[in-house]
Amino acid sequence: MAGESRNSGKISTVQLGADGPVVGVQGLGCMGISEFYGDTDEAAARETLEAALECGVTLFDSADIYGSGANEEFLAPFVRAHRDEITLATKFGIVRKAEDPAYRGVRNDRAYVRQAVEASLKRLGTDVIDLYYMHRYDPHVPFSESVGAMAELVAEGKVRYLGLSEVTGAEVREAHAVHPITAVQSEWSLFSRDVEISAVGAAVELGAALVPYSPLGRGFLTGAFLDATAELTEGDFRRTQPRFSGENARRNADLLDPIRTAAKAHDATLGQIALAWLHQRADVHGLPVVPIPGTRKASRVRENAAASWITLDETELEWLDAIADQVAGPRYPNMSMTSMARE
Repeated sequence: MAGESRNSGKISTVQLGADGPVVGVQGLGCMGISEFYGDTDEAAARETLEAALECGVTLFDSADIYGSGANEEFLAPFVRAHRDEITLATKFGIVRKAEDPAYRGVRNDRAYVRQAVEASLKRLGTDVIDLYYMHRYDPHVPFSESVGAMAELVAEGKVRYLGLSEVTGAEVREAHAVHPITAVQSEWSLFSRDVEISAVGAAVELGAALVPYSPLGRGFLTGAFLDATAELTEGDFRRTQPRFSGENARRNADLLDPIRTAAKAHDATLGQIALAWLHQRADVHGLPVVPIPGTRKASRVRENAAASWITLDETELEWLDAIADQVAGPRYPNMSMTSMARE
């Protein structure tokens, strides 16, 4: 990490990939502001964006699927006010149907890439997206077409850098041969380490960064809830995830004990320990790692940012490293849209 700045109250910075932008070592995932985790207080969410920037968070992550475009529209005023201070990331590729809320499809064809970027630019109120991700990969569309279309957007000045989400190492290499890939986004946490199978190695080899989403296990690693079905409101999509309900949840709750032990030793929260572990993956694997925990509370974004200053010792890392192999239940009820389906 570059520019250690604990005394200033701001997090350190790191270059996002070999040729990418310099960003705060922790970003903000904006999905939950618009959907999936229950109702949002809009004023509090806007305060959270400002608080993140004050902490040195500069990578703000959205997607056209979040709220079916509502998330990008929500971010637009913040983007306009701070355009030169932030790195704006959004994604395309997951398709929804208004008449079927549960439907998820994938489109990577050239025509859709161009259609999607124009819509995102309009909603975000900007003429350029800093980091544009392919949210999910359709194996039926060659990278020469999909990443080729994304490369055209770079040449036209509509996009600055390219990223991929939920891909294997082989897919990262194939895409990178068409155009340099700056960042790979995947779920990565104490509970989810699938990305280490091949994508991390490919990212190291090619000079790309890793941007972990759901680094707090969608809140479970913080101890905020222990059984989604019993504790979370109707409509919260965590109620549908196998890890967070019933017997799986009971078994997984026991796995929080070593996190609690480390938290006590560092006078930290469980969430801060989970994030500190991820930040130290940068040294373990030798690549930039910029987690994007999501929150709608200014107090929580400050708490999360402070995790970047915690250093876990070897014994603590050994305890924490052992957790993932014991987790009960898959990440999603249907893993077909993840990299694990193709590993």
